[in-house]
Amino acid sequence: MGKLSDVISNNHHENVEELKELLRIPSISSLSEHKEDIQKAASWIAGKLKNIGMEHVKIVQTNGHPIIYADWLHQENAPTVLVYGHYDVQPVDPVHLWETPPFEPTIRDEKIFARGATDDKGQTFLHIKAVETLLKVEGKLPVNVKFCIEGEEEIGSPHLPQFLSENKEKLSCDVVVISDSDMWDRGIPAITYSLRGLCALEFSLKTAKSDLHSGMFGGGVQNANHLLVQLLSTLHDANGKVNVDHFYDDVVDLTEFEKEQIKALGFNEEKLKQSLGLTELTGGENNFPYPEKISSRPTLEINGLWGGFQGEGTKTVIPNEAHAKITCRLVHNQNPEKIQQSIKKHLEEHAPKGCTLKVTLGDTGNPFLTPIDSPMIQKAAEAYQNIYGKAPVYKREGGSIPIVSDFNQSLNAPVVLMGFGLPDENLHAPNEHFNLENFDKGILTICSFLELVQK
Repeated sequence: MGKLSDVISNNHHENVEELKELLRIPSISSLSEHKEDIQKAASWIAGKLKNIGMEHVKIVQTNGHPIIYADWLHQENAPTVLVYGHYDVQPVDPVHLWETPPFEPTIRDEKIFARGATDDKGQTFLHIKAVETLLKVEGKLPVNVKFCIEGEEEIGSPHLPQFLSENKEKLSCDVVVISDSDMWDRGIPAITYSLRGLCALEFSLKTAKSDLHSGMFGGGVQNANHLLVQLLSTLHDANGKVNVDHFYDDVVDLTEFEKEQIKALGFNEEKLKQSLGLTELTGGENNFPYPEKISSRPTLEINGLWGGFQGEGTKTVIPNEAHAKITCRLVHNQNPEKIQQSIKKHLEEHAPKGCTLKVTLGDTGNPFLTPIDSPMIQKAAEAYQNIYGKAPVYKREGGSIPIVSDFNQSLNAPVVLMGFGLPDENLHAPNEHFNLENFDKGILTICSFLELVQK
């Protein structure tokens, strides 16, 4: 990797300046006033892919924001790697908390500060630079490479599943590589091999035809808020276990190797409690250690509840309506739609007498898992070892990226999450940044991975 390393190092300043160009584009997918900026970012990515030697570069317009496709397919009988990333970013509010403007990339303390620096423009850019460097030095790539870069990840990728379904042959590959995650710590790479899925529900209880005077009717009629609390209390038992029939039917227990991996990561309970301002860590299932609970166990959370008078002071009414929002984080092998139906049935069966219940089903996203012993996972681990001098840790992520499962299922290919961000880089928050110590190393690691996939 010596020659590749030299070229990457020599081009460091130029590469960072190019990244700044992309970061200056305010491609906020959730705000309609940035629609032209989304198109500008898509054009920038497409132009860069053409310039580095990728072929069949196309900006695919959808009913939302565009998807960029490109490929280089000149290695006969060699594996094909599909790179996925996204060029859209989160809104920047609250702007006053940014030390420098979010779309004026600034380097401080060997970090580049800008919205999208780590999520996900910076990390996607590493793959573009890896391919460019290999083509520049070797005149070819060790494997076939395809790019699929979208502009709607931050709003749930509503149009990408259809694109995957309609373009299975064009996107066919032996592995999907995504850099939209983080390392374990500075100098300690990590491979995220599992993501939790999710499902959401909302429900309301209604009693009388209007709110009632608590003096005239108190003690004699049903209070919707009381009934809501009563119903919510049936969802968990005293030990924090979800008390819904069939909720755990499809949960697969961790292997002993996975449990050892979690233990090896190290966990400082006192440090976490102090950082969160808590005196106890007692959420969820009490008979599981905290690191397992937040990554490997399913949850049912009450995200919001309201009913009755919400204003300042007192209003002596008995509310006739009460509402709650629920989301679940789901683990490998659980089906989000099946869980939704189980919870809906539980609510209907446990609804108190004297009220009308209405349940509305919300968004769903499938969980994802690539086995640690997957050959592609192991090649990624070897690439990290080659460049960082340390074997990566393997971790399950408590969050959800539903599109990862869509790639896995639509293309029937393993997905490898090779992150180069750090956990404290403020993604989705003010002062988002990317540590430049992982910029050149990230490019070189991707080069190493592409060469290892060939073998």
